[in-house]
Amino acid sequence: MIPIYFTVGNDRPVKVIPNTQARVNGHQVITYTYNIYNDGGFDVEEEDRQESELLLEKKLDPNYLGYITFEEPGKLFTYTADGRDELTTEEIEEIIESVSHYRDHPGLWNLEGN
Repeated sequence: MIPIYFTVGNDRPVKVIPNTQARVNGHQVITYTYNIYNDGGFDVEEEDRQESELLLEKKLDPNYLGYITFEEPGKLFTYTADGRDELTTEEIEEIIESVSHYRDHPGLWNLEGN
């Protein structure tokens, strides 16, 4: 599960991690649910902890901001704010636009890792 990094608004760096990365007949499938974290910089232990929490019902990471589900890509999205902090409507819209761009252009998202 390779995260993508970008900034929303003027000053909130975020990390977006797909909830799952599945393979169907040897081809990767891009998930419909994306976990969102404040990006505090590169920290291997933090990234390992965040990835280990992806399937948990409740995330404990203090940087967790909730998740966005692409119910019907391009039409219907759901933001669930179940972290300690919430995103604004404008931030949610920016994240949806950015993730949609990556979904529409999967070559930009290095699904295989480094």
